[in-house]
Amino acid sequence: MSDFDRNVAARGFGTAHAAEIDAGLRAYMIRIYNYMAAGVALTGVVSWITFNAAVVTDATGKITGLTSFGQTIFSGPLTIVLFLATLGIVFFLSFRIDKLQASTALMLFMGYAALLGLMLSSVFLAYTGASITRTFFISAASFGALSLYGYTTQRDLSPIGSFLIMGLFGLIIAMLVNLFLKSSGLDFIISAAGVLIFAGLTAWDTQKIKEMYDANDDGTVAGRKSVMGALTLYLDFINLFLFMLRFLGDRR
Repeated sequence: MSDFDRNVAARGFGTAHAAEIDAGLRAYMIRIYNYMAAGVALTGVVSWITFNAAVVTDATGKITGLTSFGQTIFSGPLTIVLFLATLGIVFFLSFRIDKLQASTALMLFMGYAALLGLMLSSVFLAYTGASITRTFFISAASFGALSLYGYTTQRDLSPIGSFLIMGLFGLIIAMLVNLFLKSSGLDFIISAAGVLIFAGLTAWDTQKIKEMYDANDDGTVAGRKSVMGALTLYLDFINLFLFMLRFLGDRR
């Protein structure tokens, strides 16, 4: 099975260039996965450091209260500021990526990962550390398998893409509605749908990112594509992890 996309021949490359294209594609995908892994690691480290600075514990490690820093992070206007900042970075990268240097785009991505780490530190308040670790590794294994499928499959996954995007919008609406209803049944449906939607998006996005590769891209264009690919897969993984945590996490 060939590792380069189905449009290679249409762009005028013959079989003599297949090995070179394969090598370029592999380097492109490895770069994306490295950026994504660095973002996930940064988010995890920032979350853990923030959590430890935000809580007061007793001799047994049980949380007994919040520090002034914790009260600021987990409540009040700063929560809204962090949310708007992370959302703003995603939109800025999405709409301005063609105007940015690859290094600037990467810096913004890492800044986003760090800010999201601040926001996600609250996960440690709700779930035990052991269950978070367990769910993380299960999510990582699932993500790896799904992404590998998206990379290697000969099946065109684009038809399911529109369905998944519509499902994502429906999921967001359902989550907003349940903020007011607080229905446990609807919450279970949202969690199950979230896992399925982001599982599908992982495979679909991987195939889409793979097909964005062009051997004629210069370093700047390839760098921009790598950052956007990493951001896309990063978001897929983080959301897959969070929805799986709702099933597998042990609450404090």
